[in-house]
Amino acid sequence: MEQLKRTTHCGALRKQDVGKTVVLNGWVHRKRDHGGITFINLRDRYGITQVVVGEGSALSALTAELRNEYCIAVEGRVRLRPDGMVNPEMPTGEIEVDADQLLILNRSEVLPFPIDEETGAKEELRLKYRYLDLRSGGMQKRIRLRHEVSFAVRAWMIRQGFYEIETPTFIKSTPEGARDYLVPSRLYPGKFYALPQSPQLYKQILMVAGFDKYFQIARCYRDEDARGDRQPEFTQIDIEMSFVDREDILTMTEGLMGHVFKQCLNQDLPPQFTRLSYETAQEQYGTDKPDLRFGMPLQDFGPYIAAGDFQAFKDALASGEAAKQVAAAKGITQAGGGVKALVVPGKASYSRKQIEELEAQAKIYQAKGLAWMKVTGTQAAPVLEGGVAKFFAAQAKEIVQGLGANPGDLILMVGDARRKIANIALGAVRSKLGRDLGLLDPKRFAFVWILDFPLFTFNEAENHWEAAHHMFSYPQTQYHGSLEQDPGSVKGDLYDLVLNGYELASGSIRIHDPVLQKRIFHILGFDPQEAEQKFGFLTEAFKFGAPPHGGIAPGLDRLVMLMAGETSIKEVIPFPKNSFAESPLDDSPSEVAQKQLDELHLSIVRTQAP
Repeated sequence: MEQLKRTTHCGALRKQDVGKTVVLNGWVHRKRDHGGITFINLRDRYGITQVVVGEGSALSALTAELRNEYCIAVEGRVRLRPDGMVNPEMPTGEIEVDADQLLILNRSEVLPFPIDEETGAKEELRLKYRYLDLRSGGMQKRIRLRHEVSFAVRAWMIRQGFYEIETPTFIKSTPEGARDYLVPSRLYPGKFYALPQSPQLYKQILMVAGFDKYFQIARCYRDEDARGDRQPEFTQIDIEMSFVDREDILTMTEGLMGHVFKQCLNQDLPPQFTRLSYETAQEQYGTDKPDLRFGMPLQDFGPYIAAGDFQAFKDALASGEAAKQVAAAKGITQAGGGVKALVVPGKASYSRKQIEELEAQAKIYQAKGLAWMKVTGTQAAPVLEGGVAKFFAAQAKEIVQGLGANPGDLILMVGDARRKIANIALGAVRSKLGRDLGLLDPKRFAFVWILDFPLFTFNEAENHWEAAHHMFSYPQTQYHGSLEQDPGSVKGDLYDLVLNGYELASGSIRIHDPVLQKRIFHILGFDPQEAEQKFGFLTEAFKFGAPPHGGIAPGLDRLVMLMAGETSIKEVIPFPKNSFAESPLDDSPSEVAQKQLDELHLSIVRTQAP
């Protein structure tokens, strides 16, 4: 039998196609035998069509050979399904194809796991047989969504006047936070290229070159530990613009997201996203990546400490104030201690075991413990019970009203000499409660801008200042006169876009003044020679009329992950690495031949395991 070339695909046929003779190519998704009649669900990228091989057909012997995932071609006539056999769940559910020719294009061995909408196979097995996993309905939908998002991004950016420009993959190694992946040079022994952690320096040079609006769907590489929303190699929507301020970047990004969500999910986003300062986000949610799909903000419990009798909280505030004074004497701005509270509506019925689980979550983030009280009584005469309630019994009404609590609510508290720890630990408890209480609707998208980040953070272990974002971020103008005197108080023209508790994009207005850039290098401890060695090609470019510019880089993998309602970017990347940065599919990284090492002038130093 000659090749049966496809004339249509398995998702195309409808009632109006009845009577046509068609050829379908695809994989056997399911096969069912009913009294001599065989039903085959034939699947391709576009959908599933039911094929029927009638009783006594000359194809019956060949049909008996078929197993799941055999690749076949079928020719037959489209007909209506009999009454009572229409499947309204399938787009092709009103019709079937009565086969008169069938050709096995390729057989399949026994599958390591079934191909279905989703598979329950373990991750390592899914990654080893990724080509089979990618056949599943869920993976097909998610990879299609990724394609649609990429197309929507390109269409919108080009309409806005952006050029898509590629930047190099082999670049100079520069300190950008994570470890570089290095590529040895055969032609220049002992010298290395690096794979880009981002196109940061090159997109700034493109602004110096006068291209004004640049974007790129860029591959990036960072040698760091993998986790659910990170991979050694990832993709970002890299954007840079000239002659702009922060507001221009934010507005542009809101427009881009609005277009992508409308085109790909038919969902309207608000024209302007919620905005929070970094400080407010930390105080209200204990993180700079707050999930705003639910409420329960953190509140200050400090005003109730002095009149209460809980000594641990009093000690935390006193120790925090002492540490604050010591830091101030060193010229370091530092917050004091803090006691934060979280009201959990209607959860006074939480068991002691459940509260202990929340306490364990807080301790992960260095909290010494998690205090709690239950609100009982009435709104007019509230009562505090359980936990540390006896220390605050006389203040019950004041506390309940001040925190906006109601009878039946649970009040959780964390105190620490470092206010940051109290915020972060209780913020982690809030996040766990969001998951435990089913408040994280994957079909709801809560965007929020985090603004006014500190430009510098102080590394206490190494006793020096570090860039909070990167060393090319512009300090807000009002701090230019006091950069060296009080680095800890300086706010940068930085901005993060957060979606459902994930950092979706990060960006800043950049430094374009060589003199200002040298001041930042000095504060960070880069001597002029080191700065010239690492970044000389960029700072040299700034000497030739560099324009004011800024940019942002939304993560494509995270964006598609969230749009798909997933919690791991592995579910939206065709060929991801596992949690150990390995590829079970092709067994990389792998050893190479000695000849290759010799050509690169490399030798392997093997160390014995301890």
